[in-house]
Amino acid sequence: MVVTRLKLCDESVRDILPTVKQRILVVDDEPEAVELVEFNLKQAGYAVTTAADGAEALKKARAQTPDLIVLDVMLPEMDGFEICKTLRLEAATVRTPILMLTAKAAEIDRVLGLELGADDYLTKPFSPRELMLRIKKILARGQAEEKPKDQLRFGDLHIDVPRHVAMWKSKPIELTATEFKLLTILAQRSGRVQSRDQLLRDVWEYDSLIDTRTVDTHMRRLREKIGAAAKHLDTVRGVGYRFVE
Repeated sequence: MVVTRLKLCDESVRDILPTVKQRILVVDDEPEAVELVEFNLKQAGYAVTTAADGAEALKKARAQTPDLIVLDVMLPEMDGFEICKTLRLEAATVRTPILMLTAKAAEIDRVLGLELGADDYLTKPFSPRELMLRIKKILARGQAEEKPKDQLRFGDLHIDVPRHVAMWKSKPIELTATEFKLLTILAQRSGRVQSRDQLLRDVWEYDSLIDTRTVDTHMRRLREKIGAAAKHLDTVRGVGYRFVE
């Protein structure tokens, strides 16, 4: 496939610029296609990582927990349909938005992709502006669905977010600001695995990878402080942590 780089004008970029820098994984084995998509995503303010085959795509999706995946169908080792199916069966990626971007334009392919869990399906050749607008819409929908709650209750555990208070059987738990934020983020994403890298970004707001033992150390202290409530904090070996009800 021959692609031509299309640079979005400054006005277009401003129209679709995300308010918070979000991470997108682009999966495609055609270097020219990857270059086109990556270029426009970065112009629009997104952080981008890429993968050229199925195995690499799964590895990065599991490790990085991107905010959205742009996924080609025709890939070596494992096609995009199988990747989508696999990601939808795993706790860490079950809700990760997936936009399929492929030359397979037949109706049966589009239907299959959506049935397997893709959030959208766009065929090549494509308009970069349309791709950016579709991505913005998918991400906005996800944020609306996941609007954090102010009051979180799980049995005897109560988290009052506005007051920054966590209680177990109505007794306050003494937590540092970081420990409270860590507990709150995990609770708000109950049932979803959060990788150490994701927690570093969301709790500590680190934009680059540092020693992930920072997360493990704080988790150990958090578990010690909340006592019996630690039953809600589950370790997912090799990935990260999950809050369980």
